[in-house]
Parts: sequence; C-alpha cells; structure tokens
Amino acid sequence: MSSVLIENVIKNYGAFEAIRDVSFEIESGSFVILIGPSGCGKSTLLRMIAGLEEISGGTISIGDKVVNDVASKDRDIAMVFQNYALYPHMTVEENMGFSLSLRRIDKATIEDRVQHAAEILGLDALLERYPKQLSGGQRQRVAMGRAIVRDPQVFLFDEPLSNLDAKLRVQMRTEIKGLHQRLKTTTVYVTHDQIEAMTMADKIVVMRQGVIEQIGAPLDLYDRPANLFVAQFIGSPAMNIIDATLDADGAYTADGIKLPMPNGHNDARSNGRLVKWGVRPEHLEIADHGLPATVDLIEPTGAETLVLARIGTTKVVAASRERQTLEPGAAIHLAPLGDRIHLFDAESGLVI
Repeated sequence: MSSVLIENVIKNYGAFEAIRDVSFEIESGSFVILIGPSGCGKSTLLRMIAGLEEISGGTISIGDKVVNDVASKDRDIAMVFQNYALYPHMTVEENMGFSLSLRRIDKATIEDRVQHAAEILGLDALLERYPKQLSGGQRQRVAMGRAIVRDPQVFLFDEPLSNLDAKLRVQMRTEIKGLHQRLKTTTVYVTHDQIEAMTMADKIVVMRQGVIEQIGAPLDLYDRPANLFVAQFIGSPAMNIIDATLDADGAYTADGIKLPMPNGHNDARSNGRLVKWGVRPEHLEIADHGLPATVDLIEPTGAETLVLARIGTTKVVAASRERQTLEPGAAIHLAPLGDRIHLFDAESGLVI
C-alpha cells in the first residue's frame, strides 16, 4: 500500500485547462472516489495518476516517489476500466495471469496468484471459460482479478460499473467495497454516480470544471456541503433550493412566504440580500403547520413516498416514510427541520 500525493497538478489541452491547480492527498489504504459531472476532469486526473496522460504542471507522487516521468507499467498500479478490456481469445485464467507472464514471473507463482484471486472473487469454476461465455458481472470480476494478481500499491477504477444493469451495479459495488476491506489496497475510483460515492468511499473528492469543490467523508459532504454546487450534486433527490430575499424584519421571504431561519442563525446583513435557502427532501415534513404548498404529483417508491409540490412558484420535493394519498392540487403544509436548513449566498454559492 502507498499514499498518493497530488500537488498543484495542471492539465492543458492547448488553451483548454482540463485540470486547474489541483492538490490533495490519498492516504495509504484508503478508498477515495472522484466524482463530478461529465467533463469535470475526474477521469483525466485518474489517467494522470495511472501515467496514461502527461501532466502539464505540478507533481504526482506514489509513496515517496514522484512519478511524473515514470512509465505507467513501472508505477506499481493496476487499473480496472469501464469496458473490461479482456482478451477474447484467452480463458479467464489466461486473462488474469497475462500481465504476470509479460513480467516473466514463474508459472507456479502465476497459478498461485490467479487461484487466490479467483477464490476471492468467486471465479473458481469459470477459469477455463472465455469472455464471450461470461455475463457482464463475471467479466468485471475477471478484470478485477487481473488487477488483484498484480498485488499493486494502488488500484485505479474508471467507472467500472457503468455498463451493468441497476441490480448488478448494487451487487458489484458491495463486492468492490468488501474487496477493499479485505485487501486494504489504496484505491482511487472515478464515478458520476453519487450513490456509488456515498456507499463506497472513505473520502469523496467533488470536482467541477477542473477544480475541487469539496473534499470530505460522504456524510460530511451530505450534511455540511461547502457550497450550492455540492449541496445540489450530492443527494438524490437533490436538495430543495428556494430563491429568497432578506426583508426589513430580518427574515427571508420568497413569493411573500416567510421562510424559517436555521436554528441559531441571525443574518445581520442589509435589507434586500439575495440568498439560496435549502433543505433536503427528507427534512421537509408534511404537517399541520409550516410552509403552505400545493401538491403536483405523488411518487410512491416503496420505502418512502415522494411528494412533488410547489411553495409559491418554486418546485420542491418532500420525502415521507408514510404512505400518502394526496391528490394533485391539494393544499398542504411542509415543515422544514430547523437544524437541517442550509443558506447559501446567491452570488458566490458559498455557505452563509
């Protein structure tokens, strides 16, 4: 296991800055997920760690060694790709052991490592099959097994589950997390799926337009987003956001409706300040008091019911654990939990 240190890293494609002065550390043995919308630079950063992309500026270190000019094959990393990248003419066993044979490791050692990885991943009975005879989940296990046999300092995963169906994604993310807990190998994982990030990571790095918006443990990002982008990106359904104005009485209002302040909050700024008032769906309760709202739609999901409604002219979502029989057009009240309200500056997006 090794740590990965990224210091002031830049990646330019001509005049376009794909990565802009990014710095953070991936601790030895940790599971770190890079997440963000398409084009944010997360896969580019992973490929620079892997040595598949050149660095325009800054340094990347694996352990105590700067690897900017070290070839990918000499970085002691193993990468699992989205498309599996298996050799169709090789069996599962041959695919898993191929990288070791290229390094001229003796046959007995290769067999031992392949067998060990196959036992971990439940591939024992599939070693003589070819990729075309495997399901998508089995192919992904083979790709993971090929990485495991190398016994690398760092595992790199580039959206490995995006080609799988929803049920199999849930199963595979559990297996990958369990694998990390057994092997304790430093892992860097790229995804656009925030559910994967929340359930798997020790630490999440949220990126946008080549910069880092926030770094932290999954629940820290969820409960204490640093800015409006993180608040809306992390969480499904997304955080409800209402445009509000500070009035002469020191209250925030939207469409003439007074919005409650977060517990203990007092805004001493001038009258007329514009803010973004936020609360997550599960912290917006249907009650006999609170903010007046009109029901638009009910979406039962089984474990909870999503109530899509409007507070003034703003669409919001309330997540209720109770079964709801409300009709569209019904007048209700939504009561936000005072200690779960978030305020963001309308201009900068930063937490107030």
